[in-house]
Amino acid sequence: MKNTYILLARCTDSVGLTSLITTIIADHGSNILHLDHFTEYESNQSENGKLFLRLEFEQVTELKEALESTLNQYDIKFELFDNNDKTKIALFVSKEDHAFNEVLLRVQRGELPAEIVCVVSNHETNRHFAESLSIPFYYVPNNKEKQEVEQEILNICSHHEIDLIVLAKYMQILTDHFVSHYPNQIINIHHSFLPSFIGANPYKQAWERGVKLVGATSHYVTSDLDEGPIIEQDVTRINHRYSVQDLRKIGRHVESTVLAQAVEYHVQHKIIVNDGNKTIVFN
Repeated sequence: MKNTYILLARCTDSVGLTSLITTIIADHGSNILHLDHFTEYESNQSENGKLFLRLEFEQVTELKEALESTLNQYDIKFELFDNNDKTKIALFVSKEDHAFNEVLLRVQRGELPAEIVCVVSNHETNRHFAESLSIPFYYVPNNKEKQEVEQEILNICSHHEIDLIVLAKYMQILTDHFVSHYPNQIINIHHSFLPSFIGANPYKQAWERGVKLVGATSHYVTSDLDEGPIIEQDVTRINHRYSVQDLRKIGRHVESTVLAQAVEYHVQHKIIVNDGNKTIVFN
């Protein structure tokens, strides 16, 4: 694999901006391997749209410094990543293991440029999965004040220098204080029945109402519960022949794949969060 940089950039669109960036890359003798861009207009009357860019290109001497200098000069907001740096993930889980194991195994198979450096749980249920792969497992029960529990978890994340927290059916609500430490660095998954079917048994409620779609949404966590920027969604069509158990099985499958896909987009640096509430996903 070539040593490459990945650039995510956004700014007000104008003629020549993409050319400006690609010219700097070419002038330093670097080859562009991937280039994707998108311009968004708020309305048909908007004169200037917002430009979003993702480029992957070869690492060469002095290119990084030259590119960063030019981007700052033109007031272009950007992030520049080294593809040799694997994203350090803390995997949070409660009792259910389906989404947890999907992410865990995809990382272990080398399908994602990431490493799971610790598992945090408020139950002991999934300890054996983590320990079988020599991943540190931290049991943090909810037997203390919320502030104390979250501080303990923050200390764990800080110790492991976490880049991303994945809530793989971690059935605890994180406070604004906790979330503020990891802006756009916490990914959650939930079923598609919200807000219609709330509570401990949404699949039974959905079955009783005769729903025709079972789905899931993965999103970044913000202070607004389950309303953060959406990364990935999917649905499976069902009918009256499906039992509650069938719905739960399908739901587990959809949740697992949607969460894993969202994590993949994040660790491959394919997501730009626009104005704090909407994602541009270069998929």
